[in-house]
Amino acid sequence: MDFELSPDQRAVRDTFARFCDERIAPQAASLDEARAFPHTLFQELGALGFFGMRYPEEVGGTGMALTEFCLALQEVARGSMSLAGAVAMQSLMGTKFLHMLGNADILERLFKPALRGEKIGAICMTEPNAGSDLGSIATSARKVDGGYVINGQKTWITSAPMADFFTVFAKAGEEKKLTIFLVEKGFKGLTVGREIHKMGVWALPTSEVAFDECFVPDSHRLSKEEGDGEGHLRKTLGEIRIITGAMALGCGQAALAEAVRYAGERSQFGKPINRFQAIGQKLAEMATELEAADHLVYYAAWRRDAGKPYHKEAAMAKLFASEAAATVCDKAARVLASYGYAMEYPVQRYLRDVRFTLIGGGTSEILKMIIAKEVS
Repeated sequence: MDFELSPDQRAVRDTFARFCDERIAPQAASLDEARAFPHTLFQELGALGFFGMRYPEEVGGTGMALTEFCLALQEVARGSMSLAGAVAMQSLMGTKFLHMLGNADILERLFKPALRGEKIGAICMTEPNAGSDLGSIATSARKVDGGYVINGQKTWITSAPMADFFTVFAKAGEEKKLTIFLVEKGFKGLTVGREIHKMGVWALPTSEVAFDECFVPDSHRLSKEEGDGEGHLRKTLGEIRIITGAMALGCGQAALAEAVRYAGERSQFGKPINRFQAIGQKLAEMATELEAADHLVYYAAWRRDAGKPYHKEAAMAKLFASEAAATVCDKAARVLASYGYAMEYPVQRYLRDVRFTLIGGGTSEILKMIIAKEVS
């Protein structure tokens, strides 16, 4: 959508495109193989102001729109989906509720350092028996003198092993409704459990987190009222879906570029394989699918920035972009044939990592249900 980008938007995209090419892409394979959280790149992005893009200047951000953030995140994902997942979590879900609901002490001690990349935040929603069904969340918060005692088990918690604080959704009050709490590293009763070994995003640790009689002071109940957690969460789901679509675009873009490069260099029967109709058609299909996904993602982002209803469009964008990117990565592997299966080429990483976007922000099946309700 270059024809719609303003000069400032192009500058944002170009800044992070350079960062991807110069800093992320050269390290992406080694980070993946080491299965190590990308601390240095994470902090460098903090220094560039990435984590504060969606927050106002008075709290240390730069007050940019969702479109600019997606342009930046797409470039990060083009270099490394692991890094993109880490910084997307930090920029939105890991810090958003602190900004929305935190007191002055929380903003100064945790939120502002997190915008600089000095502290890391995580969010605890998913449980062994509760994913898309928020009503099945079993983690409880019992009111006691001076605070709450939290008990429960969370899973699939992104960045948990290195997190300094956790935004936790638990059921509280007589009606047992979702309430938002802040739990800091070192709180008694908080345990970061086993790491979940995944087929992709190897440099993005994901773990279980347990709360066993974990005391949280009243000052750390982020919810203004018990039971308002689900309402706050639903307000952010649209943005989560749009930025997940942007990450899918970045990964698909990297896969297409690798397929184009390889097809131009690999020769069979006396000519480059991109001269064969079968390969040319695959490349054409890949480019078209990504172009369509690009328009959906940035149309949804534009609607959000313009203050228009955007939740249906966000669901459509995430659904189409993640599925399209997964298809593009698969086709790229087919273009490379045997080398698409080889660990020495990056396509296998794109093929593994892109599945991250099929899950985050809602599965395709859930998104189709949401869209169906909107259009029925």
